[in-house]
Amino acid sequence: MDFKVGADGTVFATRELQIPSGQVAFTVTAWDRQTAERWDAVVRLLVAQTSPTSSGHKKGKKSAPLDPVQPPNDTLLPWPQHQSSNGLRRQKRDWVIPPINVPENSRGPFPQQLVRIRSDKDSDIPIRYSITGVGADQPPVEVFSIDSMSGRMYVTRPMDREERASYHLRAHAVDMNGNKVENPIDLYIYVIDMNDNRPEFLSQLYNGSVDEGSRPGTYVMTVTASDADDGTTANGMVRYRIMTQTPQSPSQNMFTINSETGDIVTVAAGLDREKVQQYTVIVQATDMEGNLNYGLSNTATAIITVTDVNDNPPEFTASTYAGEVPENRVEMVVANLTVMDRDQPHSPNWNAVYRIISGDPSGHFSVRTDPVTNEGMVTVVKAVDYELNRAFMLTVMVSNQAPLASGIQMSFQSTAGVTISVMDINEAPYFPSNHKLIRLEEGVPTGTVLTTFSAVDPDRFMQQAVRYSKLSDPANWLHINATNGQISTAAVLDRESLYVKNNAYEATFLAADNGIPPASGTGTLQIYLIDINDNAPELLPKEAQICEKPSLNTINITAADADVDPNIGPYVFELPFVPASVRKNWTITRLNGDYAQLSLRILYLEAGVYDVPIVVTDSGNPPLSNTSIIKVKVCPCDENGDCTTVGAVAAAGLGTGAIVAILGCIVVLLTMVLLFVVWRRRREKERHTKQLLIDPEDDVRDNILKYDEEGGGEEDQDYDLSQLQQPEAVEHVLSKAPGVRRVDERPVGAEPQYPARPVVPHPGDIGDFISEGLRAADNDPTAPPYDSLLVFDYEGSGSTAGSVSSLDSSSSGDQDYGYLNDWGPRFRKLADMYGGGQED
Repeated sequence: MDFKVGADGTVFATRELQIPSGQVAFTVTAWDRQTAERWDAVVRLLVAQTSPTSSGHKKGKKSAPLDPVQPPNDTLLPWPQHQSSNGLRRQKRDWVIPPINVPENSRGPFPQQLVRIRSDKDSDIPIRYSITGVGADQPPVEVFSIDSMSGRMYVTRPMDREERASYHLRAHAVDMNGNKVENPIDLYIYVIDMNDNRPEFLSQLYNGSVDEGSRPGTYVMTVTASDADDGTTANGMVRYRIMTQTPQSPSQNMFTINSETGDIVTVAAGLDREKVQQYTVIVQATDMEGNLNYGLSNTATAIITVTDVNDNPPEFTASTYAGEVPENRVEMVVANLTVMDRDQPHSPNWNAVYRIISGDPSGHFSVRTDPVTNEGMVTVVKAVDYELNRAFMLTVMVSNQAPLASGIQMSFQSTAGVTISVMDINEAPYFPSNHKLIRLEEGVPTGTVLTTFSAVDPDRFMQQAVRYSKLSDPANWLHINATNGQISTAAVLDRESLYVKNNAYEATFLAADNGIPPASGTGTLQIYLIDINDNAPELLPKEAQICEKPSLNTINITAADADVDPNIGPYVFELPFVPASVRKNWTITRLNGDYAQLSLRILYLEAGVYDVPIVVTDSGNPPLSNTSIIKVKVCPCDENGDCTTVGAVAAAGLGTGAIVAILGCIVVLLTMVLLFVVWRRRREKERHTKQLLIDPEDDVRDNILKYDEEGGGEEDQDYDLSQLQQPEAVEHVLSKAPGVRRVDERPVGAEPQYPARPVVPHPGDIGDFISEGLRAADNDPTAPPYDSLLVFDYEGSGSTAGSVSSLDSSSSGDQDYGYLNDWGPRFRKLADMYGGGQED
């Protein structure tokens, strides 16, 4: 037995104890020998460190003395007093009320009594007890209750330590009037933890990694589980262990776990990613310090990935490779080198790097890595020449982007030989001195040999002939020999030609061999032409004007020469001796080598335009001369020396009469235009008046047409008089009798569709038409109550022919229709009908 309780309620240890949890709980039982009643109380002792001079006993807090008269299971908590009573030993200070321990998850029955609180004064006066605090009158309320008369305190429901681990209440004692009898005392209630929660992992799946080839003891990962129970007791102390490992290769125990921290480390060697890339480890967490019999457990999965290290050097799949390349080709893959690497694909440990270590001193080739297949592509980066190298023997080494792991050596299969054969192809001839420059004077005779522009065929091992031809000769001045490339002139070379730029003429030639397939090259020949004096100077300006009085102004003259120095100025300006009037009227004064002045020699020269010849000579060797004409306008001038307007006209050769004639013509032309405009306006006005009186001009019915024709007689004309009649096709539309159409009424139906004209007109149509018109006018019920004027034609005012349209049924009298006889036989009948003074 580790503890004992004295008769006075003192709890002490019977021997020296080692309590790792730092606390211990036990139950104290008290009984009455007389009544045989028994009381139990739970005591919780907190272990405190003792000084070296102590007796070696670890003492806990003192429990309260037991009241021998309390009912069963009652723990009496008397109110603290400053003096001793009832034979109990008291300290000089207040009692320290020990905490009340309540186990969680109790099954009841409820309410379950915890303790009884009693004041010493309850024997004198009635006292009422109450409790306050969280769990009593503060949320959560009514967890604890007290009998106000007896002082018994109860718990009303099961407790959950994970919800709330302790409660702090205050007990109060008052009399029946509510007066305080005792000072409030503090009550501490602790919920005793029970192992009712399993450990919970923070995650059900953990991921970790470890390099292949790692030594034993290498850290991998940490798994963590938590327990909601009291961590200071065994209920919340979690321990870890590995249950299974998959796969169990190369050993079933490749990893171990720290039981307290959850750290997973390697425990065996032999991790090889190329054999096992991933391990699945099931980890178990158990509380009660890992006791599988009493503790609660839970599991989680740890995925351990074996990461790759560069422990496998790349190796060629063959010791030698071969390829071929045509000469003069670049950026061409001539061979593919395949390698094998067991490391993780598309990682720096797998990616290959190729390097040519021998056989290519001039750098014709490079080996590039295919990012997909990891193959080495031998590529031509600098053109090869069959005439210089017919084959190459390369030595290529392969490595990885990442260095090899410690202790790994390069394999002898990491180098290979590559044989590359060069193919001979027909190469184009070339001109060694391309852009060849020669110098010669212009004007050399046709057929002059200038130079030999020959090409070289680089194919020394092929017997081929080279032939030449012109590719570009803008002025067609040159000729080239097709076999030897000799160039001669085909025309005279002129430096002043438009095809010459900066004194140089450029031509391009073609050299082609007879290989299969043929190849050709081009060369450019530049001919620098030296100037000779082959162009006479030209006088400038070509025209000028001067006052008729020589003292007012002069004309500055110069010359232009297509040649260049020294075949240009200084120039000599002279007046010719013939005709003699030139030197008589004009004179030249030299200003400098390029300019001179032309002026009048005489005091007055009549206004006009004069052609003055001037001889200009350059300074070439030999010198060239040219006689140029300058047109000089001599005119009257004002006080400033400028030609007046009249003077300028006079100088142009027009006299006063000519000027008056021109002005008169302008006035006549303007008058004619004005008259034409007036005539057009009047005609438009008359046409507008006529349209108000008659139907549109294209309606030929009820009209006499005037043709204004002087050729031919009436017999030569074919008239279709049926157009003057009312068509019969509209009889079913119009309600009135057939006849002519009235112009003073609106038709009541659609416009008629006229029938085709008969080929031969009837001579009596005119008379019948007039008679029908009269009848229609007399019998028309829609007509006004007076006779209307039928307009058959409008011939204008003042007509001498009269009008047959003046047929007014309301007037009578003689009408003269004799003029109808002059119209021809067809109108004679009409004249006979109305000529005798007949009344309409």
